[in-house]
Amino acid sequence: MGKTLLLTGHPGIGKTTIIRNVVAQLGNKAGGFYTEEIVGPGGRKGFRLITLDGKETTIAHVDLRDPKAPRVGRYGVDVTALERVGVAALQRAIQEKKLVVVDEIGTMELYSRAFCDAVMLAILGPTPVLGTIMSHPHPESNVFKALAQVTLWEVNRTTRNDLPGKVLTWLNKHALLIG
Repeated sequence: MGKTLLLTGHPGIGKTTIIRNVVAQLGNKAGGFYTEEIVGPGGRKGFRLITLDGKETTIAHVDLRDPKAPRVGRYGVDVTALERVGVAALQRAIQEKKLVVVDEIGTMELYSRAFCDAVMLAILGPTPVLGTIMSHPHPESNVFKALAQVTLWEVNRTTRNDLPGKVLTWLNKHALLIG
């Protein structure tokens, strides 16, 4: 059993909510980022990345029409924004030896080689990692899930309400809440 805990489950099941609840109790012991939907008239328009130290950027949006930008469904993915804000936040957390929070390891994020490298560095490094990862198979996410350092928990309707407390217990049990 390693020092990385990844939550997996279907989209919209509550993985990010669990991460945000845990992070709220950790204060400045954590660094990294979480993502949230951008909702507008007619429903979801994209996804925003928010670092735990307050920086924000849009990483995917229906209006991003750059022909060089990767597309996931109807969203154009801004890999540069992800790297400039999200990857930088992961690197800061690693350097500062904080709990590294990465929400989420998903299809959009996996278009960035720098993101994949930062996540691997975090998982293989000395600092603990708490994150979310997509449930469906993907070559890159499958590699992360298979690492010996990774403990994988499924979030579903039955488990999601108890998981914030269980995550904190897991972190404490493994002496991973630092300084």
